[in-house]
Amino acid sequence: MSNTKQNGSIIAIITMMFLYAMISFVTNLAAPIGVIWKSTFTGSSANTVGMLGNMANFLAYLFMGIPAGKLLTKVGYKKTALFGIGIGFLGVLVQYLSGFCGECGAVTGFSVYLLGAFTAGFSVCTLNTVVNPMLNLLGGGGNRGNQLNMIGGTLNSLAGTLTPLFVGALIGQVSKNTAIKDVNPVLYIAMCVFLVAFIVLTFIPISDPEIGKTDKQTVFEVSPWAFRHFVLGAIAIFIYVGVEVGLPGTLMFYLSDVSSNGGGLNALVATQIAGAVVATYWFCMLIGRFVGGFIAHKVSSKVLMSCVTVVAMVLIVVAMVLGKSSTVTMPVFTGKSFEIVSVPVAALLIVLCGLCTSVMWPSIFNLATEGLGKYTAAASGIFMMMVVGGGILPLLQNVLADYTTYLFSYLVPLLGIAYICFYTLVGSKNVNKDIKID
Repeated sequence: MSNTKQNGSIIAIITMMFLYAMISFVTNLAAPIGVIWKSTFTGSSANTVGMLGNMANFLAYLFMGIPAGKLLTKVGYKKTALFGIGIGFLGVLVQYLSGFCGECGAVTGFSVYLLGAFTAGFSVCTLNTVVNPMLNLLGGGGNRGNQLNMIGGTLNSLAGTLTPLFVGALIGQVSKNTAIKDVNPVLYIAMCVFLVAFIVLTFIPISDPEIGKTDKQTVFEVSPWAFRHFVLGAIAIFIYVGVEVGLPGTLMFYLSDVSSNGGGLNALVATQIAGAVVATYWFCMLIGRFVGGFIAHKVSSKVLMSCVTVVAMVLIVVAMVLGKSSTVTMPVFTGKSFEIVSVPVAALLIVLCGLCTSVMWPSIFNLATEGLGKYTAAASGIFMMMVVGGGILPLLQNVLADYTTYLFSYLVPLLGIAYICFYTLVGSKNVNKDIKID
């Protein structure tokens, strides 16, 4: 009996690991697929159109952030996970069907795709809410639970690294004839993982010992919004996610653009190279999170954030100044083999920003929730809602790119990081210590 339970837990852990990776996989489909729609809708607003899928995906967080937490409390880990998986399968399926709707007209196909991206966003938001605590539960809490979450986080970053690489290789040379159908193999993989995960979790018993238990004696005199450092921290999270997504998303458009406005790459392999370079950004985030896990207990969140925000701002400013006049060689996968190609130094500097952004989320979270006490749970739900910034800021950045240049549009993440630096040094101080938190 105990062996059966142990085997079930192992299968459940493996399944949740795959779901952890799927969160990044589904989210990071938006930018490379956006290259396809950008080529379909040529014109002065092509970049804006290309980023709308990403916007739809993150917009779901605004509507699902808090309800996902309430759903978890009401029905438990397992049912919430099954709900998220089911919605995820549906969202990817709708994106797949948009490829066939495209035959009825570009606008029709694009509208269906946006619906699919929005639906997938509901899934990703729900899974983000449940995967971390569920892995902690399956690991029995403590160091074991934390270890499982660290492994899951590594797989999440790995999926983020591979997604633009795969999609870029599948798309090949972008033209008006390039369609969503070209990336169907990636969508097949996503649907299969969701389907298998749903079946596995359905038949594995998972207990929810703490779910649904609330202390009726607890009185909430105010809300997290009463704490100034939390309010400013929520804004910082909104901006951070926008910066994290906007940096590589716009870089994908810049390098895959074979016009005079683009990165000056070979038109035959520009999209593949762009996918490989953007994949390097997510790989830098993976390295940053790995290293951050070792130094986090030695360096305070404030010191760490002060350093990475300043470095990120310097990297972006230098990238904006250099433009595409200076190039550097780097190995990339072009769809068939690894080759040494020349890319703008500016692109490499933006890629290195991934090392800086990798540690920002947990640091901002720690600074913003310090001293909240009983209001921490409510604050977490609000944070999940503020992830919508990952859709809004990249869209604004690409509106700016349409009317100026790609590199000038990096003024948006530059100002965003400047705010995060301000929050770290000044805004994170708790000035509401008079509020009762226990």
